[in-house]
Amino acid sequence: MRKKRVLLFSEGFGTGHTGAAYALAEGIRLLSPDVQCRVIELGKFLNPTVAPWILSAYRKTVSSQPKLVGMMYKTQYHKSLNRLTKLALHRIFYTHASQVIEQLKPDLIICTHPIPAAVISRLKQQGLDVPLYTLITDYDAHGSWVNAEANRYLVSTSRVKSILTGRGVSPELVTVTGIPVHPKFWERLSKTQLRKELGLADIPTVLIMGGGWGLMFGKDIMNSLTARMDEIQLIFCMGSNDKLVAKMKANPLLDHPNVKILGYSSEINKLMDASDLLITKPGGMTCTEGQAKGIPMLFYSAIPGQEEKNSQYFVELGLAEVLDPEVVNKWFSMLLHEYAGLELQRKRRTAPERQQPQHCAATVLQLLGKPASEAVAGSEPWSAPSQVRNEEAVYVTP
Repeated sequence: MRKKRVLLFSEGFGTGHTGAAYALAEGIRLLSPDVQCRVIELGKFLNPTVAPWILSAYRKTVSSQPKLVGMMYKTQYHKSLNRLTKLALHRIFYTHASQVIEQLKPDLIICTHPIPAAVISRLKQQGLDVPLYTLITDYDAHGSWVNAEANRYLVSTSRVKSILTGRGVSPELVTVTGIPVHPKFWERLSKTQLRKELGLADIPTVLIMGGGWGLMFGKDIMNSLTARMDEIQLIFCMGSNDKLVAKMKANPLLDHPNVKILGYSSEINKLMDASDLLITKPGGMTCTEGQAKGIPMLFYSAIPGQEEKNSQYFVELGLAEVLDPEVVNKWFSMLLHEYAGLELQRKRRTAPERQQPQHCAATVLQLLGKPASEAVAGSEPWSAPSQVRNEEAVYVTP
């Protein structure tokens, strides 16, 4: 009997949408290796020349005009993509989407970005007979996520479910699964052991994540962070931003044995477990990973719109605060003088059952009729026709 196939479509606007798709694919593979998954950034795959220009323009807009991004988010907040917009997207960027689906023959399509969700919805209007699940990757639901043809929505919280039902989506079509994170975040590892493995000092440690957007906070906060370097270890993880890494390594202020400056790392899960405090932008994926690891978070430079909503959610839960010099000083003081109490709080901190990190993958398997208890070993990769092979855009679970 042919193995079940799950096709996950995303777009590269930020890293969270595609990260959620990969995380879900890996979770499904781990729980049921005989289910085959493939992740594709659809626009990049179909238009590898044009897509990078669009993504670059988006990044520059977010960095230079965040208020404009916020205004656009709010003015369109209650609106789905209209028929004309879907037609334009399909004609200009997604003409061959139906061919990809026909060649890969999935049993289920999951979209982790509203644009491919809209494109697949249009194809379903035209007769595509494959279930469409929309996975919302933040702690809010913009109107662009909503399509009448979606068979199910997978959402982070009951609040997001309420937003969707308030827009006319049937409650039976919305399942609270939490946002999926990679299985590396499903368990917590020994802090002392990890610090030794990673070559870190066994002292209070703060992980500061910047990544492709850079570190968008001023001198006052940087001075607060570096004021106690003799007592508190700082790990700056800047993702693939090589220019920023080089600039920081050349900064005399950061030339200290308790300061580590890293570029891209595939061990963020270990760095979170080895650290006592996370300073980051409130992207949906990073917040969820931090929640899975139970690490307290300080948020900076939330992009107006979904990141502001993410920040509000975690602050209201008491799992995070908004970064400023006074907050830094408060937390650093607690790390130095109330360390045992903070450690105990972290060990006790767990997510609600429906937001456990493996819950989304387990739910998808149940809906597929392949619960995790039926998992079998020895899955081969999902082979595809040569027309849709692209190492940069396609991921095949091992």
